[in-house]
Amino acid sequence: PHPADPYVGASAFAHKGGLHTSAVGRVGGASYEHIDPTDVGNRTRVLVSDLGGRAGMTMKAAEFGIELDDREAGALTEQLKQLEAEGFVFEAADASLELLMRASTGWKQEYFSVESYRVTAIHEEVPQTEAEPLIKVTTEATVKLAIKGEPLASVGEGNGPVNALDAALRAALNPNYPALERIHLIDFKVRVLDSTADTGAVTRVLIDSTNGDDTWTTIGVSPNIIEASWMALIDAVVFGLLLAGS
Repeated sequence: PHPADPYVGASAFAHKGGLHTSAVGRVGGASYEHIDPTDVGNRTRVLVSDLGGRAGMTMKAAEFGIELDDREAGALTEQLKQLEAEGFVFEAADASLELLMRASTGWKQEYFSVESYRVTAIHEEVPQTEAEPLIKVTTEATVKLAIKGEPLASVGEGNGPVNALDAALRAALNPNYPALERIHLIDFKVRVLDSTADTGAVTRVLIDSTNGDDTWTTIGVSPNIIEASWMALIDAVVFGLLLAGS
């Protein structure tokens, strides 16, 4: 269903705002929801933003099965405000938010660590005829990682920088994490946050991924569109491995 669909959409029983979500947490959703979401196969959702407070943060963490104490909830609320000031919006990126929450409790992803990446795009105009040259664009990415302390370098090609980075990342990770074979990118959205900055504007990237059973969304924000895409891509892979229990 579309997120905005009545009753069955993901936003149909979503709650946002400090006092509002706090009240939902105290008395339950029944006082604010026209029916029990489970009657239509849905569920109550809490949206976190800079409008929310500790109560909303704690409720959202509970959705993910994470327990936050008051100190952790307070620190995470302040961190979220800072990230949203930079352009992050976690309402539509639950997977990145869950990873952020887990990190705030001391969890650290140990699947791999990134040393560096490089992306090269080669634009060639190959004359077919004098009037219509053939334009050929090749994108190649090189990724340097460490898996369980072992350094690895891999290369991938694609029809663009994100595709090439994804290919290089998978080439390095697949032998160690076969679950990645089931994880696929299904949507890629880019938004310019400050149109007055022209080509130097900060960009927000959202990536939707699936393993065939679950779908999740991750986010990246940077003045460099490749870096924003890389951030969202890394979160997508890490969350997929987390779901797979790797």
